[in-house]
Amino acid sequence: MVTVTISGTPGSGKTTVGKLLADKLGLEYVYSGLIFRKMAEKYKMSLEEFGSYAEKHREIDQELDDFQLTALRKGNIVIEGRITGWIAFRNKIPSIKVLIDANLETRAGRIVKRERGSIEKRKKEILKREKSEAIRYKNYYNINLNDTSIYDVVIDSSNKTPEEITKIILNKIQK
Repeated sequence: MVTVTISGTPGSGKTTVGKLLADKLGLEYVYSGLIFRKMAEKYKMSLEEFGSYAEKHREIDQELDDFQLTALRKGNIVIEGRITGWIAFRNKIPSIKVLIDANLETRAGRIVKRERGSIEKRKKEILKREKSEAIRYKNYYNINLNDTSIYDVVIDSSNKTPEEITKIILNKIQK
């Protein structure tokens, strides 16, 4: 049985890598960000607005985290989420915990390619989102998102293809 958590910054490539990895391993893929986006739609808010709303409404993150914890406990899954690695770590769920990051310029460029807009606008959105997440996770869980010590693999995706990143993770799983 193998469980892989993929965490990382917005635009780092974690969704693409997560899907590729799940396909290669023949595992279910769960994308926690989709659930957050659906919740934002339900509340008729943009992601940015919903992130700010979540700063004052802990139940939003709690619902998402409970969903992730249930999926992690089932195992045999590739699950992506901003703090999924932390959830697995704190609940002592055996898993390969992966963190993917890239420089801000690369991440903004990827988001523009996927969702349109300008690089400068996307950079501002990313920084605002990261600030909101950092506040929430520190206040709710005492998690410092800059602490990478819990991860088994930390990858800078700035100059790597999704296939190269997937291969790095597969090599770690096979060890």
